[in-house]
Amino acid sequence: MNRFTLNVGACVLALAMASPSLAADMPGRFPAPLSIAPAFNWAGLYAGLNAGYGWGTADWSSSLGTGTSSPGGSLLGGTVGFNMQTGAFVYGVEGDIDASWMRDTSSTGAACGAAGCGVQNSWLGTARGRVGYAFDRALFYVTAGGAFTDVQMSAGGTTATANRAGWAAGLGLEYAVLGPWSAKVDYLYADLGSAGCGVSACGADTTVNFKTSVIRLGVNYRFCRERRSRARALR
Repeated sequence: MNRFTLNVGACVLALAMASPSLAADMPGRFPAPLSIAPAFNWAGLYAGLNAGYGWGTADWSSSLGTGTSSPGGSLLGGTVGFNMQTGAFVYGVEGDIDASWMRDTSSTGAACGAAGCGVQNSWLGTARGRVGYAFDRALFYVTAGGAFTDVQMSAGGTTATANRAGWAAGLGLEYAVLGPWSAKVDYLYADLGSAGCGVSACGADTTVNFKTSVIRLGVNYRFCRERRSRARALR
């Protein structure tokens, strides 16, 4: 009996000593915390530069008839904006002002006469809202708002200039490349409405309707580099 008792006690003692190592080896019992890399935060103030190309149409109408010119040229300017973010949805406001070299002189149509319909603008600005969806560092967005420009018109006489306001809408993609820096490409369509050109500049009282499309590349610098966690640690 004593020998049996001693054997049972030795077995119990051996199991007790082995149980901590067995528990440590059991998979899934005490998993290590699992963390997920934080996602990029698009919220905050930003500013940047943009450059691109614009092209469009200017439709002329007067008592002499109608005409069309097709101004095109490069643009260069600056951007400022502010974003807010809820989950993956990003929304905010953005404004830009660009120097513009869009111009054309066309002889198409009776309104243009022999000298042609000359049209150009020296600046183009927009003030828009933006709504986007972020896939971490990639932000796809749509945008719409107001557009502003000057339209310079001539059909053989002096030049008449009118400042115009209209609307703009478009879409784009922005990608966070390094630290607070992001790069973007966007497309805008703008309708600037109608401008008037008098007898001295256009030979007859003339209405010029100006529409343009713009595609631009840009870089932005974010002044808010705060990051948010995409998920909490799992236990």
